[in-house]
Amino acid sequence: MDGTQASRATAAALSVVSSLGLPAADAVVLNDSNKLTLRLLPCDTLARVAPVTDQVARFEIELARRLTGAGCPVAALDPRVEPRPYERDGFVITLWTYYAPVTPAEPPPGAYAAALTRLHTGMRALDVPAPHFTDRVAQAERLMADHARTPDLADADRALLADTLRTLGAAIREHGGAEQLLHGEPHPGNVLSTDRGVRFIDLETCCRGPVEFDLAHAPDEVAGHYAGADRTLLEQCRTLVLAMITAWRWDRDDRLPGGRALAAEWLERIRTATSDG
Repeated sequence: MDGTQASRATAAALSVVSSLGLPAADAVVLNDSNKLTLRLLPCDTLARVAPVTDQVARFEIELARRLTGAGCPVAALDPRVEPRPYERDGFVITLWTYYAPVTPAEPPPGAYAAALTRLHTGMRALDVPAPHFTDRVAQAERLMADHARTPDLADADRALLADTLRTLGAAIREHGGAEQLLHGEPHPGNVLSTDRGVRFIDLETCCRGPVEFDLAHAPDEVAGHYAGADRTLLEQCRTLVLAMITAWRWDRDDRLPGGRALAAEWLERIRTATSDG
């Protein structure tokens, strides 16, 4: 968010929490991307603030409520307030339990894989509507076809990304393996090491697909501790995910620090992976 929007979002979160009877006088920014993540003090709650046009808050809250109820390792909602989105000044605010970080910040591969296995087990028991992973692939494909949104992308690189998204998306879809509800982006940025164990956050990206699609977001070492993963399918998913996140970095509105440098590095990795295949 830009400075003015972030200030308004922070004020909205403080106002909502205060109106709910929790003491909120200060806010610490923990993450600033498409959503603003704040630690509000002294009540010590975590607020996620997004423009009111974001329509996934209710889905994320309901999913978190059901998963925590099933004992899955996900971040819990703040138990002191009603579990629902709160709207204020053009923003939607959701309130979560704040977990103090522990060292090391990223769990070891075995603990990471064990937590992801538990999450997948819990998700298999849920019958909730969610997009298919190929819907997200299609979003990346549309971005590659939109030259106005990706004006700085060279034609050869655009063709490489578009072809990788199309061919691997189709190959994974046609693989025929078991599919289930997934986290969607269980990368290290969405994993917390806490004194209560590993917790996954940001459930807004949940989708349906093979577990290998989730594993492709985790560090390579994690897969070695995850039982039953299809190695061929996992490698396809890794290249597909790399193509997707590379596509996002070329969006003219992308604000990830150093995003273009990462995109250039990832393009070379995709070129190597696809030429080896």
